[in-house]
Amino acid sequence: MPRSGKEEMKVIKKAIWIKSVDKSGIIPTFYKNISIDRSIKKAELTITALGIYEVYINGKRVSDYMFAPGWTNYEQRLQYQTYDVSGFLGEGDNLIEVIVGNGWFRGKIVHNKKRIDAVPTMVACLDVTYDDNESECFYSDLSWKCRQSNILFSDIYDGEIYDANFQGESVEVKRADGNRNVLIPQEGEIIKEHERFSVASEFITPKGERVFDFGQEITGYIELNVNAKKGDVISLSFAEVLDGDSNFYNENYRDAKCIYKYICRDGEQTYKPHTTFYGFRYIRIDSAPDNITADNFTAIAVYSDIRKTGKIECGDTNINRLMRNVEWGQKDNFLDVPTDCPQRDERLGWTGDAQVFIKTASYFYDVKKFFEKWLNDMVTEQRFDGMIPGVIPDVFPVTVYGHTTSPAWGDAAVICPWILYEMYGDKNILRKYLPMMKKWVAYIENSTIEENLWIGHNGYGDWLGLDAEPGAYRGATSQDFIGSAYYCHDLDIMRKALNELGECENPYEEKYKISRKAFMKRFPKCNTQTEYALVLRFGLTDEKKKCAEALAETVRSNGNHLTTGFVGTPHILFALSENGMAQTAYDLLLREDSPSWLYSVKKGATTIWEHWDGIKDNGEFWSADMNSFNHYAYGSVAEWVFCAAAGINITTDGIKIEPHPDKRLGHLNAEYDSSFGIIKSNWKYNGDDIIYNIEIPCRALISIGDTKKYYEKGKYTFTV
Repeated sequence: MPRSGKEEMKVIKKAIWIKSVDKSGIIPTFYKNISIDRSIKKAELTITALGIYEVYINGKRVSDYMFAPGWTNYEQRLQYQTYDVSGFLGEGDNLIEVIVGNGWFRGKIVHNKKRIDAVPTMVACLDVTYDDNESECFYSDLSWKCRQSNILFSDIYDGEIYDANFQGESVEVKRADGNRNVLIPQEGEIIKEHERFSVASEFITPKGERVFDFGQEITGYIELNVNAKKGDVISLSFAEVLDGDSNFYNENYRDAKCIYKYICRDGEQTYKPHTTFYGFRYIRIDSAPDNITADNFTAIAVYSDIRKTGKIECGDTNINRLMRNVEWGQKDNFLDVPTDCPQRDERLGWTGDAQVFIKTASYFYDVKKFFEKWLNDMVTEQRFDGMIPGVIPDVFPVTVYGHTTSPAWGDAAVICPWILYEMYGDKNILRKYLPMMKKWVAYIENSTIEENLWIGHNGYGDWLGLDAEPGAYRGATSQDFIGSAYYCHDLDIMRKALNELGECENPYEEKYKISRKAFMKRFPKCNTQTEYALVLRFGLTDEKKKCAEALAETVRSNGNHLTTGFVGTPHILFALSENGMAQTAYDLLLREDSPSWLYSVKKGATTIWEHWDGIKDNGEFWSADMNSFNHYAYGSVAEWVFCAAAGINITTDGIKIEPHPDKRLGHLNAEYDSSFGIIKSNWKYNGDDIIYNIEIPCRALISIGDTKKYYEKGKYTFTV
């Protein structure tokens, strides 16, 4: 486990950044023999790299941290790690080897060509304390050597080629231009290997291709264990789904080549990629020795080492599968940053996806540390005028897709810190990010063409909403409506945040009142489900009952289907249940035909799809251009299951329990390990009665039937 501190910072800043003299794109191994002439009491290695690194001492890997040092805004923030390596060193010569791959630092994932021609570099210091209490530091310097590693090709999008027989020649290293001032201790959760999957089934497709199915879509890679001959080549391709004819399909990976090529040596051997990852459920055998079988392959899930905190189970097997899909979508896309998808040529930290999902994420896992690290990068990526880029870390040119930011995306700068504060109760979160939050609100006010609203921007709209023409990316909801609604929502959060911090002057109180009034005057009528949902969730109407009834009518008139996209979907069930329409919310949740959450479940999905109709009823695909089958945004529905169905709510005032049962589920059991302690909310139908079993770790407000009052820590049973 890496450790960090001020002393390690001082030590590593004395070391020299080094790089290979070869600029041809090799994946270097830096190495040095260090002689130890006494018994060691303690030894610590402090290291980082521009690229991703693996460290070996005397042939043994020193850490289970995958893809270290992680992904940050490298120009301003680069994490370093400190490892206790006492058990790896001995008296005599000790060989230290550091493989540095491209990772997120260079390659195709650097979309705007920044750093595209950079060379992987590293800096390190080995701090040894001997039994006699004398100490010695071994720094990276020009005495180190370098050779091309066995990794012949490496790219996050395009995969890895590894030759087990290759022996690179040693070359000198050069001093690199590493910036010591950007070094920071490890902030985020480390990335680790987690679940391992054997092949669930093997088959030959109608096209004659040999395919293995692991039964679950994951982010990670394949571990190969094989007895082979020197020169045998094992090459794989990856896919999330099969096409309508049950053939292998990966056109939706777009330009991501996802190469997995291993050139064998003689005998028993094990290989798994060192510098890349894949999003997949299926693999196709493109080349392999004749003796290869399913037993030779294991799929390994790789994601940030977040602690599980929540679980849900009910009487509907499809809902249970949906909740597992949401959780897997989170794990698969929480690989150091909250990415949109893990498979195609994207895999980026989209702000809009993160803000709609962060509360769901907080129920399933402890994500405080994970998101704080990402928000720290957001602070450094915020432009001088307050604009927040669409992805963090930012890899796009300033005007990608013709604009710089978007409502519901840039608003992550305000919403994400507030949700973290709500869920974890740490006021330092608000204090830390308040300057960024204020700058974002000021950006809106300086960029709008109509005072007190956000008018005239060009954003993503209700991304992938179904109420526009077929094939459109943006739904029918007015972009000015979305922008203005989110501006009001930001002001509402800002006034509450300043109140929580005890600020004497709070200009956002008056700003919120003015903007809310301006919004209701400018947008007196709702035209889409998303518009109704935003108005109700953000409190932008004085006629909530009438508005909720109108929303329910749009649902019923559409065959109990939703038409919302990324913006409206997280809010629509809440907009209904919070206003007396819980049964209509359940009607939406339990639909099984398209569009619905359970449609993908019935289609065999094991994660959440990007599109409601990613695979259509006739087996055709929505498109190959933008059709991920592992996108967590619509998984925000799990927030409603925790907060409304189970009724577990964490607010700035503490715990509130207010379940909304439905007989169609039969029963529901929810558990959440909150910052207050473990909360349990279980209900079941027994004839005409509903029996509730509630467990709270401290004083909490419980609202069930006609009962609504505060209860002290304990277990309670109610029958309604």
